[in-house]
Amino acid sequence: MKTIPDLCRRRAELSPDAIAFEEVQGAPAVTFAEMDDRVGRGAVFLAGRGLEPGDRVAVLCHNGAVFFELLFACARAGLVLVPLNWRLTPAELRPILADCGAKLLLADSATASLATELAELVPVLSFAGYEAERAAAAPAADAPSPWETDRIWYLLYTSGTTGRPKAVIQTPGMALANAVNIQQATGMGAGDDTLNYLPLFHTAGINLHALPLFIAGGTSRIIPKFEPDAVFDLIGRGQLSLFFGVPAVYQALSLHPAFETTDFSRVRHWGCGGAPISEPLLRAFAARGVTVCNGMGMTETGPTLFLMDQAHAAAKIGSVGKPQILAEVRIVDFRDEDVAPGEAGELLFRGPGITPGYFNQPEATARAFAAGGWLRSGDVGRQDADGYYYVVDRIKDMFISGGENVYPAEVESALHAHPAILEAAVIGVADATWGEVGHAVVLLRPGTAATVDDIRAHCRARLAGYKVPRHITIVEDFPRTAAGKIQKHVLRSLVAGDRG
Repeated sequence: MKTIPDLCRRRAELSPDAIAFEEVQGAPAVTFAEMDDRVGRGAVFLAGRGLEPGDRVAVLCHNGAVFFELLFACARAGLVLVPLNWRLTPAELRPILADCGAKLLLADSATASLATELAELVPVLSFAGYEAERAAAAPAADAPSPWETDRIWYLLYTSGTTGRPKAVIQTPGMALANAVNIQQATGMGAGDDTLNYLPLFHTAGINLHALPLFIAGGTSRIIPKFEPDAVFDLIGRGQLSLFFGVPAVYQALSLHPAFETTDFSRVRHWGCGGAPISEPLLRAFAARGVTVCNGMGMTETGPTLFLMDQAHAAAKIGSVGKPQILAEVRIVDFRDEDVAPGEAGELLFRGPGITPGYFNQPEATARAFAAGGWLRSGDVGRQDADGYYYVVDRIKDMFISGGENVYPAEVESALHAHPAILEAAVIGVADATWGEVGHAVVLLRPGTAATVDDIRAHCRARLAGYKVPRHITIVEDFPRTAAGKIQKHVLRSLVAGDRG
């Protein structure tokens, strides 16, 4: 398909009075018709500020219905939305704003002070100011135009292994493919309700499950960010039928006092992704009658590729399931040739849910794809005799902490800025709460001194909290190859007992 209808307008025509979004702790519920009206006025207002099709509009916010209003308003006006990570520091956000060339930054009250520190780079408008201007705007006179499926709708930034931020292009075609994949995997429909709480600067916050459920005509209940008490309250009141979380969320829920007494039966589907979930955690939920379906996807894949089916989840613990209906998967060796059945190799992906590439980075885009348009995952996987897939290792050094991607090169760069550090290496290590955390190993400059607390404080001033190494070891030297390269696999075993 070259074009699709404006999804917000079409959903409003199909179910105008149904509830699209309900902020649990805030504003009144918003129907699909009300959302369509706000989107239309928002698009008129944005265009009236001199923004032209293709211009980028950045947003800093916690979860709320206004974000989705902006998402659809940008689509209707032909603009590109750029959600920013509110956990980053101004120093980390400035290169992202420069890279995307944002013409406007919108910020909610929770991120106002952070946005103020970026005002020298881009005009800043508060959510309160936007909502007032949008309410005063006249609705568009003409019906919205169809959306081109391959146009840039929004950009999601993910740091590259070099530390340079990369913007993954997201398109309407990707959104539609993800909706098909997740709807067929979960049976999602207009009668469902889900909880939107995962950060909106991540693909999961937008696409698991809020955007596909909007397309299906269901309701997303919203809390600003994850709070176990709020989750248990909604589950206990029977107001959720679909739930998606990362392993750290499931871990927090399992440790909550309400875990042993809550009736989970109203939630008919539980999905998990972002990192491998442990077998003990899966079994803890199974003991409470909850089948957690593990899955796998990437920002570059829209994200849904795999999601375990409920019928086989208990028998196939560790599997991410089978490819969903619009996903193609190959497992290849280092020559990009298909491996024999049962053997491990790199996972390659293709299909309408795959990104066309990275914004303004043609070389990075070219490196990301193999011949034939197959996206390289950087992950090692295998397929069993029943057709179920397992992700068994990572090719890259990247590790995942609480659902957040952490790239060692970026952390090492921050460490190297410390005047007493000569050299640094960062590895991901297992953590019971966050899945993985960083362990930094540092070599000090001769004649200098630094404490672990000093190094950690240095990192906190330069990095988002989840990137700051949880463990730091100071060494006399590193294990190295003959060429002088640090041998991280050897380093991992050498510092295994040092978690200070």
